[in-house]
Amino acid sequence: MATIPEREPFIQPLNADWYQQYVEEVSMLRLDVIHPVVSGNKWYKLQYYLKEAQQAGAEGILTFGGAYSNHLVATAAAAQACGLKSIGIVRGIHAAETQTPTLKECVSFGMKLIFVTKEEYDRKYDAEYHATLNEKYKAYYIVDEGGAGELGVKGSETIAKYIPEGYTHICVSSGTGTTLCGIRRALNEQVNVSGYVPMKGGAYISKDINNYLPAHLHNSYTLFDDWHFGGFGKKNDELVEFMNAFYQVNKIPLDMVYTAKMMYGVKQQLAAGHFPKNARILCIHTGGLQGNSTIKDKLVY
Repeated sequence: MATIPEREPFIQPLNADWYQQYVEEVSMLRLDVIHPVVSGNKWYKLQYYLKEAQQAGAEGILTFGGAYSNHLVATAAAAQACGLKSIGIVRGIHAAETQTPTLKECVSFGMKLIFVTKEEYDRKYDAEYHATLNEKYKAYYIVDEGGAGELGVKGSETIAKYIPEGYTHICVSSGTGTTLCGIRRALNEQVNVSGYVPMKGGAYISKDINNYLPAHLHNSYTLFDDWHFGGFGKKNDELVEFMNAFYQVNKIPLDMVYTAKMMYGVKQQLAAGHFPKNARILCIHTGGLQGNSTIKDKLVY
């Protein structure tokens, strides 16, 4: 199988001015640097699915996502690199009319896009719907939205090897909760793990996370859904200004869908005294910078 990462992730300390009055340390695990397209947590979630698809002799990968899905782009690029075809089931018939930069990039990596109604898309986890897709696309291996599932969690566990001992708190943006789940399974229980959910009322993903955690870990993490900025993929001027200010101080580009909202939340929590003074915090950059395509003219990076 093709080796996707082109660069090892590394830990970058944030500028002390950003946190020093509140805690001992805040750093960022730069998963965004591993590949220009299959960046952040995407590769880690996909790696075992791709391996299993190849071992099964599949012709390609079939997966799901919206018009701005980082997962779709990453899957298209990773599948192509592994010699596999790809099909993306895209949420919303209207998305076919004016294709987003994200979808155009998917097509550039050879992905065939199939646009479905929101009602049909909502059946993406339905066993009967999967059976229909399996019948229609016999040669394709199905991967759930966002790489969710046991193999996605198993792949996310490998992120923990880049997290050295000594950090008291791990912060990660959580869409499906797959990455958080893998990290929680892999780390010592004494480490605090927090997920920042970029959807309104997004704490509901705890039930999905707990499906992949042993019972004794069900209460060993915390989810925050306060900083969604209007909902998944939504943004406003305040968020964009924060992204620019963060870059100017720390020289780290954030994506507007996931990591920017997490870091905004972390900043608010620091000011509110949420973390103990001796906290050593590691925030995980989950990549997805292609999601900034609609606001690139407003960013300083």
